[in-house]
Amino acid sequence: LVEQSVNVALTVAETAYFMEKGEIRFRGPTSELLERPDVLRSVFLEGAATDGGPTANGNGRRRTTPSPEREPAPPNDAADTVLEVQGLTKAFGGIRATNDVDFSLARGEILGFIGPNGAGKTTLFDQISGFLVPDAGRIFLGGLDVTGAGPDSRARLGLGRSFQDARLFPSMTVTDTIKMALERRLPLRDPIAAALHLPEIQETERALDATVDDLVELMGLQSFADKFVGELSTGSRRIVDLACIVAHEPDVILFDEPSSGIAQRETEALGPLLRRIRASTGASLLVIEHDMPLITGISDRLIALDLGTVIADGSPRDVVSHPLVVSAYLGTNDAAISRSGGN
Repeated sequence: LVEQSVNVALTVAETAYFMEKGEIRFRGPTSELLERPDVLRSVFLEGAATDGGPTANGNGRRRTTPSPEREPAPPNDAADTVLEVQGLTKAFGGIRATNDVDFSLARGEILGFIGPNGAGKTTLFDQISGFLVPDAGRIFLGGLDVTGAGPDSRARLGLGRSFQDARLFPSMTVTDTIKMALERRLPLRDPIAAALHLPEIQETERALDATVDDLVELMGLQSFADKFVGELSTGSRRIVDLACIVAHEPDVILFDEPSSGIAQRETEALGPLLRRIRASTGASLLVIEHDMPLITGISDRLIALDLGTVIADGSPRDVVSHPLVVSAYLGTNDAAISRSGGN
């Protein structure tokens, strides 16, 4: 059984293996895992409270995730709000995936979302980006009500979205992939003019190449520019996917677990990259992430979800130490404690 919920795992399991980034941090009876809150908190919460500082693992070694220099959070007044969610609710059968969720996003702000699996984070993003229709609530993008708009309309209004799996053309080079993403910004789309290589087309192509070069440099993809996407690692493909999103010049970008499935070294490079994207584009970022040092290191503010409900909203340090957040991650389930032989 692979399970993120400590309560569920300890209720059904006799032996526990606790892993982080490919390393076994604990192995033994589940009753002993309950007696090692240092291991649980170091992975889920404790390392986050130090804004990406070193965290101890079960073998006494320490893992360090560099944290970029923190900037003050931007003001969050009504005039500076680029995205607002009011009472967003979505149910599947009798289960409320999101339950009356409210928040606003300021211009230039990085807002992180945390919570255990099943907390409703991706469902929330699917509603914001138009892939799911909410049962109740409103969504405002740039002051416009986009609750009934589709994903394409929201994209044209300045909303960008990344997914956990980057679906790119494997037979295209990195440069051509990014150039394809810039198609919507072409001022001239005349196929006859393109076939005849008229001066206007040549000028457009030169401007397009310059923009691609800028994006390749911004994303640190210089050494991969001429490689085929299918030859890249998962982490490198993720960066190409982000470059394609930035190419659309969005005002708000949603990142759904950008560190999912990538190596620790690539994860450590994500924090500076996301801040660089914010600094160079002026975009506001919404980020779902399970890597606590990463999400607390880049976020101006954190929102914690559990069972579709917002349980904490504030500074990263305050949110990860909030009692409800600790309970959501580490659990206080009597069945788990009894099953594992705890007192």
